[in-house]
Amino acid sequence: MAKKNKISLSEEELINALQRQDKIAAEALYDMYSASLFGVIIRIVQNNEIAEDLLQETFVKIWNSFHSYSSDKGRLFTWMVNIARNLSIDKIRSKDYKNQTKNHELEINVNSIDESRNTAYKPELLGVKDLVDKLKPEQKVILDLVYFKGYTHLEAADELSIPLGTIKTRLRMAIIQLRKYFN
Repeated sequence: MAKKNKISLSEEELINALQRQDKIAAEALYDMYSASLFGVIIRIVQNNEIAEDLLQETFVKIWNSFHSYSSDKGRLFTWMVNIARNLSIDKIRSKDYKNQTKNHELEINVNSIDESRNTAYKPELLGVKDLVDKLKPEQKVILDLVYFKGYTHLEAADELSIPLGTIKTRLRMAIIQLRKYFN
């Protein structure tokens, strides 16, 4: 399979192509700036999956709001970095992100405790399976895939053909419901 040549335009050529919304502008934009913008995003969110989503969101926003760019106010790269930075900061300040981070920290702590005590995870011995059976079917199926079968959130979304955000919301609601059983 032939390797695709990267497109590189001068800043002026790129600006003109973006103003015309030429297809080559989108390709050049990605080829020329994706690595740098990803670097900015990953430093802020510190999660590859989220950073990849934000990079895509950044390019969509650049494309859709290019009319607001003015070379009089600064260089194109600076403008794009600000978009990536602002989207990333908005993400880490969002309630969704904070909840996801809390769940992730809990998973890490549980795994490290299991490893340090050399324990095997057997939910059937804890009665967790019985509690999971009390959840709504749409929550139970996601919990089964993620916690009992080892699917990632993205794999579960693909398996069930539903958006990643829906997976995360239903999983969070299931965890909240399960916590009520232990209080």
